[in-house]
Amino acid sequence: MASSRMAYRGWMSPGAVATWLGLLMITVLSWWYLVDMAAGMAEMPAGNMMSFRHWTPGYFVMMLVMWSIMMVAMMTPSAAPMIMLYRQVARKNRLAGVGMGTALFVAGYVLTWVVFSLVATTLQWLLEESALLSARMASQNQVFSGVVLIAAGIYQFSPLKQACLRRCRGPLLFITRYWQSGLSGAFVMGLRHGAYCVGCCAALMALLFVGGVMDLVVIAGIAVLVLLEKLLPLGESMSKVVGILAIASGVVMIV
Repeated sequence: MASSRMAYRGWMSPGAVATWLGLLMITVLSWWYLVDMAAGMAEMPAGNMMSFRHWTPGYFVMMLVMWSIMMVAMMTPSAAPMIMLYRQVARKNRLAGVGMGTALFVAGYVLTWVVFSLVATTLQWLLEESALLSARMASQNQVFSGVVLIAAGIYQFSPLKQACLRRCRGPLLFITRYWQSGLSGAFVMGLRHGAYCVGCCAALMALLFVGGVMDLVVIAGIAVLVLLEKLLPLGESMSKVVGILAIASGVVMIV
């Protein structure tokens, strides 16, 4: 009973509450940005949209920012348990700079998704130049859509996907295996956990090229899938069901 009260106080301490509120604010602001940008694109005349096919360095940077914020919006909810567990363990072990360590853990995590966003932005540019994506950032080639769906579905069964998913689903296992003390250790742990999340979810993010990079329904749907895979008791089994559905959908598109 005493240990339960101590754990409760740890999770609901002022610092923990501030961390929860910070993560909530980051998520809300990120989604607000996406909704605002999607609304602006929807109101833009078709002629103006077509001009986006010729990318400038400034437009590339804008797309990189968009991808980065979109990844933060989609991944923060599923990363929150890991972030809070890091903070709890650091606090219980009376480590100096718990708040700063938590912030650095988050920074490392976000940085991995920024790197992923750089790759995704480059890929989007190449796909648009190849006319595989429409001016509204969605696939306009059924064979391409089918190939992406099949590839994403097959990846759901791969050993890499399953290994990364197990680490994303087991925050305590991750903490036990990869704990590093100090502020630099917090940053490295955030990088490592982010890398596992990229390995777990990158193929699902590729589905944005099929449904639409700025389609809010597609973005929200993938975010929910990621959350359920990581948090549900049967998340690993669900990931394979998603893989089967993706493969079947891809085959139908190609045929």
